[in-house]
Parts: sequence; C-alpha cells; structure tokens
Amino acid sequence: MGDLVMTVSLAILAGLLLVILILIIIGYRKAPPDVAYIISGLKKEPRVLIGRAGIKIPYLERLDKLLLRQVTIDVKTEDFIPTLDFINIKVDAVVKVRVSTEPDKMRLAMTNFLNKTSDEIMMDLQDSLQGNMREIIGTISLKDINNNRDEFGNQVQSKAKVDMEKLGIEILSCNIQNVTDKNGLIEDLGMDNTAKIKKDASIAKAEADRDVAIARAKADKAANDARVDAETEIAKRNNELEIQKSELRKTADTRKAEADAAYDIQRQEQRKTIETLTINADIAKQEREVELKAREADVKEKSLEAEIRKQAEAEKFAAQQRADAELYKRQKDAEAKKFEMEKEAEAKKAQADAAMYAMKTEAEGIRAKGEAEAAAIQAKALAEAEGMEKKAEAYQKYNKAAMAEMMIQVLPEIAGKIAQPLSQIDKITIIGGGENSSDGVGAVAGNVPVVMAKLFESMKEATGVDLAEIMRADTYDAKVNRKVELTAGNAKAEEVIKNSDVGGLDELM
Repeated sequence: MGDLVMTVSLAILAGLLLVILILIIIGYRKAPPDVAYIISGLKKEPRVLIGRAGIKIPYLERLDKLLLRQVTIDVKTEDFIPTLDFINIKVDAVVKVRVSTEPDKMRLAMTNFLNKTSDEIMMDLQDSLQGNMREIIGTISLKDINNNRDEFGNQVQSKAKVDMEKLGIEILSCNIQNVTDKNGLIEDLGMDNTAKIKKDASIAKAEADRDVAIARAKADKAANDARVDAETEIAKRNNELEIQKSELRKTADTRKAEADAAYDIQRQEQRKTIETLTINADIAKQEREVELKAREADVKEKSLEAEIRKQAEAEKFAAQQRADAELYKRQKDAEAKKFEMEKEAEAKKAQADAAMYAMKTEAEGIRAKGEAEAAAIQAKALAEAEGMEKKAEAYQKYNKAAMAEMMIQVLPEIAGKIAQPLSQIDKITIIGGGENSSDGVGAVAGNVPVVMAKLFESMKEATGVDLAEIMRADTYDAKVNRKVELTAGNAKAEEVIKNSDVGGLDELM
C-alpha cells in the first residue's frame, strides 16, 4: 500500500513539473535592447524587460511593448511667425527624441505610448514641439536666429524639455535646418555682407597692385641701368675691334696685291697651255662624237626593234587576257542566269503549289454547290444542245449560194462604213498630184473600191465564196461570153446585185 502511494505521488509530482516546464517554454520572452517588454497582471507594478529574458505566465499575465529607439521628428512652422523684431519667418527644424529609461518617466511613457509605432509617436509629439518652437521664435530677433542657430535650437530644446518630461520623453537634439522670411530680408542681409566682403577684397587687391607696380618700377630702373652700362662697354669693345680690323685689312691688302701680280703672270702661262690642250681636246672630241653617233644609231635601231616586239607581245597578251576575262564573265553570267532561272522556277513551282492548294480548297468548297447546280443546269444544257444541233444541221444544209446571199446582204453596210470617214472631211488640202487637182481627189475617193477588193479577196480565202464572180453574174460578159447562170437558191443574191451599184464594183474586178 505504501509503495502504491509513493508511486502515485511521484506521478503527480512529475505531471506538475511537466506542466510547469510547458508553461515556462510557452511564456519565455527575450526583449531586444531598443524595445521594453512590459509584463503585467499578477503584481501591482509591471515588470520591465530591456535587453534581457523573462517568463510571462500564459492567461494570467499580458505582454506589451514600448519602443525605446530614437525617433526623428521634422518640426516645421506651417505659417509665418513674427520674430522679436516683427519679421515673419518660417523655421524648419529636426528634433531627435526617445522614451526615457528612468523608472518614473518610463511609467509616464507607458501610459502615453504603449504599443505605438515610431510614426505614431512622432505624430503625437510633433504638435507640441511646433508650439514650443513658435514660442521661442517670438523672443529672438531675425539676426540672432541666423547668426546663432545653435543657441536658438538649445532654447527650443529647453522650452520643449518640460513638456516632453511630462510625457516620459527625452529630447536628444534639436537642429535648425532652414530659416526663410516672407519679404526676402535674409537674402538682403546676405547681399549686404557680400558687398562688404567684395569691398574689402577690392581694397586689398588695389593695395597689392600698387605694391606690385612699385616693385616692378624699381626692377625696371635697375634693369635699365644695367643695360646702359652693358651697352657702353659693348661700344668701347666694338671700337677697339674696328681698329684691329683696319690694321689687319691693311696688311692683308698688301699681301693680296703681291699675290695678284704673281697670279697674273702664272695665269698667262697657264692660258697658253690650256689653249693648246683645248684644241687637241676639240679634235679628239669630234672624232669621239662621230664614233658615238654611229653607236647611237645601232643602239636606236635595236631599241626600236625590241620596243616593237615588246609592244606586239604586250598587245597579244592583253588581247588574250581580255578574251579570257570575257569568257569568264560569260560563264559567270550564264551560271548566274541559270541560278536565277532555277530560283525563279522554284518560286513559280511554290506559287503553283500554293495556287493548286488554294484551288483545291476552293474547288472542294464549291464542289458541293456545283453538284447542286449541275442537276439544274443539265436539263437546260440538254435542251440548248438539242437546239444547237438542229441549228448546226440547218447551217450544214446551206450551200455556197446561201452563204453568198448572207455576205451580199451586209455588203452595203460594209461599203457605208468604209466610206463614212470621207463624209466627215470638211476640207481637203492636196499637196502635189500634178497639174490636175482632180487626180488627188480621185486618189482619196478611190480608196473605197480598193478596200472592198481586199475585203472580197479575204472572204474568198476564208469561205471559198468568190463574191466578185457572183456580182459579175448579171453582166453582159458573164451571161454571153462566160455563160454564168444563177440558180434558184441565188435568187435573192441576184435581186441584191440588181439593186446594188454594180457598175462601181465592176471597176474593182
């Protein structure tokens, strides 16, 4: 019995330990250095974890976060604020803040910024900081704000510190970024300072130029003195040089005169010797020229022979090269033409294949329609074929007389068409034609019978019917000399001949 109780107790103890271990694992929390974990619920004062670990009991405690990292707030005056000297300005500043880690101030921050992000903290503090900056602007002049921005920022920071401490916030820095005024006075102050600086620089430059001019003048004077002394010394030395040159020239002239006299004597003797040698040289030169001309003639003859032979060979070689080039060009042209024809044939074949495919597709599309229409057309075609067959049989029964009758019926109309252009001529001017002008008019009018005669010959060759013979059948020569008679089938043709102007046509025959 005792062993059983011991076992049950151990099991219960192990279960409790397991439950505690699970709760510890589930509730284990580790806070980073820039975030404070606030654990509250069981105790009156919450526990704060910053950069360390802790246990949160599930369901009995809660965990909240408070950001400790630095927050940058852009503080701007939305409108112009008057300074101490009543100049309206706008100020742009950057304020860096963070939640204070002092216990009392942190409790204040917990009530205001618990579980808020950096942007939410920035929005909560921005209005307060802007108000503090507007208050400080009204106590400082524009010149002091521009010349001592650090002091202005410190005053804003001191003014805002009181309000920030009430919220549990610590101000790290306040920097003035930009200051602008409504009427451009800051720029005018800058221009005034710029003018003063330019003035001082101009004065300094003028004084420097003056000192440089004085130094340059002194240097020029010293240089001029040295130059005068040097030129004086040079002149003295030049005079001494000229004296020495005169003495040397005198000695030289004396010796030159003596040398010239001796030279003339020697030159006369040499001239005699030279003349003798010159005459001998001319004789030898003439003999040499005769010999050279003979050799030049031989050389020129051989040179011309070689040149003519070389030119002939060159022309032969050039002609051969041109022939080879022409042959090569023709071969290449033939190959290119063959290649183009092959390409063109391939292209045409491809087009034909495409056309056949399209036609096949179209034929398949319309085949059904054709089959449907074929039945309707077949009966009509049969009837028309029977009619054409009967008409063909009737035409076969026509003899040459009937064909002639048909041709004679259209002769007046043909003659009218041929003569029609003459009826449209308003005026004829004949150039040439002999003394009788009527010959020219007859030549124009005679074109009609000539055209009709050509027409009869063409109809005879095409049909075998000689209209000229038929039309002469009613003449005296036809009836008496040649004994031409019209058959019963040509009765209508005879009537047409009698009614036509046969006399004009006889002239054609």
